[in-house]
Amino acid sequence: MNALARSARAAVKPLSMARFYATEAAASAALRLTFVVPHQSIYKAADVQQVNLAATSGDMGILANHVPSIEQLNPGVVEVVESAEVTKKFFVSGGFATINPDNTLNINAVEAQPLEDFSLERVQAGLAEAQRNATSAASDKEKAAAKVEVEVYEALQSALSK
Repeated sequence: MNALARSARAAVKPLSMARFYATEAAASAALRLTFVVPHQSIYKAADVQQVNLAATSGDMGILANHVPSIEQLNPGVVEVVESAEVTKKFFVSGGFATINPDNTLNINAVEAQPLEDFSLERVQAGLAEAQRNATSAASDKEKAAAKVEVEVYEALQSALSK
């Protein structure tokens, strides 16, 4: 086999490894959402218009035919736009979102609660307590746990203040 043939064969990506972009995905008007936490499925292959989420790479709005990606979720709001009239918001403490080339979005969250289940006053009280714990923590382990708690409360307070 000559060198050109070997080089050409090595340069061609197998189909399973090829990256698909939004323009190459099958055109569809709906995004199919599966949103789960360890103890329940919030959405199971439901057609939605859009999902907005807070990822470590920045806030994202995901529509059908989005570029495939895997995103780590920050503590924050996942907004699900089911239709022009129906929007639901959930606060997640973290997790991952996988955007697939077939117009499916899988969100796996550690914890998720509807945003309306939270009280701003109780969140502010929890934040104050977490900040006190962070300043009085003796060990590095306690400080790290308190820092995470403060970050979650701050994200929740920000979400409720909007």
